[in-house]
Amino acid sequence: MIDHEPLWIALAVSFRLAFSTVLVLFCFGVPVAYWLAFTKSRLKPLLESIVSVPIALPPTVIGFYVLLCFGRESLIGTWFSETLGVELVFSFWGILLGSALYCLPFMVQPVKTGLESVPKECVESARLDGASVLQVLWRVLLPLSRRSIVVGAALTFVHALGEFGIVMMIGGSIEGETRTASIALYDAVQALKIAEAHRIALVILAVALFVSLVIFWHQRSTEAEK
Repeated sequence: MIDHEPLWIALAVSFRLAFSTVLVLFCFGVPVAYWLAFTKSRLKPLLESIVSVPIALPPTVIGFYVLLCFGRESLIGTWFSETLGVELVFSFWGILLGSALYCLPFMVQPVKTGLESVPKECVESARLDGASVLQVLWRVLLPLSRRSIVVGAALTFVHALGEFGIVMMIGGSIEGETRTASIALYDAVQALKIAEAHRIALVILAVALFVSLVIFWHQRSTEAEK
């Protein structure tokens, strides 16, 4: 008999990681997308390149540098451990950091495109009415860019849910903490538990398909409203 409890624990870790990554990148990625959409700074191409790098890099490379920068032997890792009591290696916080770095372009790029597509007249009218930059962002830009935000959040969720390389590099395979569904799938295949591997793979596939359907349904409904 195959014990099914580890499967559901791994799925719970994966969903927790995916939801947390979306939340972190909404708070951090939206301001980055806003800056990239409207800045005239000469540093814009550099930051755009940095944001896009995770698309080209293998996830294991990102995980390796996270280990170097935030490991227990590094200054930053030591500070987190001694000051905040947070271990970034072999912990959920560590894989969340890695996941956020890896998924950053999947949130920033769609949101940036959405912000750039908002008619300038809407922004100018709001500013003439006395709205601050923050008010323009929350009351004008984000509502009019909701389609792009949904797409960015969905892409971020799916990529975080299925991530393997970064999680393995930073977190290992600690049950209930860093052992995600993708790692459980790998472990099941390694142990020749093909039936269990099928179950894990089907759940991940079903979630990815559902999210894709949500994206396309939202796009069609938005186009129908125009």
